[in-house]
Amino acid sequence: MKIAARHLMSAAVGAALLVPATPSFAQSDEQARIRKLEAEVSALQRRVFPGGDGRYFEPEIGGTAAPSTAAAGTPSTTALTDILARLDAMEASLQSLTGQVEVNNNMLQGLNTRMAALEGGGTAVAASGSPAPTPTPTPAPAPATSTGSTTGNNLLAMTGGASAATPATASSGPSASRLAAVQAIAKPKTDDAADDEYSYGFRLWDAGFYPEAQQQLTMFVEKYPSHWRTTYGRNLLGRAYLDDGKPREAAPWFLNNYQADRNAARSPDSLLYLAEAMIAMNDTNRACIALAEFGESYPAVAAGRLQSQYEANRAKVTCSN
Repeated sequence: MKIAARHLMSAAVGAALLVPATPSFAQSDEQARIRKLEAEVSALQRRVFPGGDGRYFEPEIGGTAAPSTAAAGTPSTTALTDILARLDAMEASLQSLTGQVEVNNNMLQGLNTRMAALEGGGTAVAASGSPAPTPTPTPAPAPATSTGSTTGNNLLAMTGGASAATPATASSGPSASRLAAVQAIAKPKTDDAADDEYSYGFRLWDAGFYPEAQQQLTMFVEKYPSHWRTTYGRNLLGRAYLDDGKPREAAPWFLNNYQADRNAARSPDSLLYLAEAMIAMNDTNRACIALAEFGESYPAVAAGRLQSQYEANRAKVTCSN
């Protein structure tokens, strides 16, 4: 860079020397022009080469220059815009899929409801009040696992004889007069559909239509397992079988209702009716177990509401204690 400056100076001086000799006034004018030219060159030198003394020249080897903010900003803005556009598209697709899933779930729920109604229509009494033409025997429920006393564990053995029962042969169908009599029993219609189903089963049982009551109450306990009436329904279903002369089919329902919740409203009744079913099956040992469990678990009920039935059942068997 210094060499280039010197060349500029030399060229300027050489140009000045090439000027032919002139009178003194011409020489003064030329000298002024030379000084002006020198000043311009110096100014140019200071402008082009600031700090020309060597202290201000930057080294030839240095660190990597930081990228230009403007240059880096353009591609970043483009990439960000592309990402936002893709996120918008993904959100739209997700909303569409969510809507489709909700529609499919609603359709599936509707299909399940219709299937349950169709399946229930084959065994339950029709909405018009007429029962199914051909009653189908219902299998006994699986007993709940007992975690109580030794007496309670012995009660589990009762389901062994009951579950081994052979299903009764289906009848040829109810007569026209029976159908008319069942249709005459009105089904209640209130705000509690579950209670209506139980109440209708109770009316069928109370009128002596035991097979129809069995179907109706079975439908109720299966459809509403958590309703407050379910303990009543299971107990009454066992009674519908017991009163129909089927103690073997009744026993599992009584045992299931007792073990499902021993503090339920009809658990004491079911345990006492279980003893009665065992007596009907001439199983004195299990009848005595059920009676002992009843007296131990429900002493207040044994001395109060169910006292007469408890004493009547105890009089039918001879227990060791």
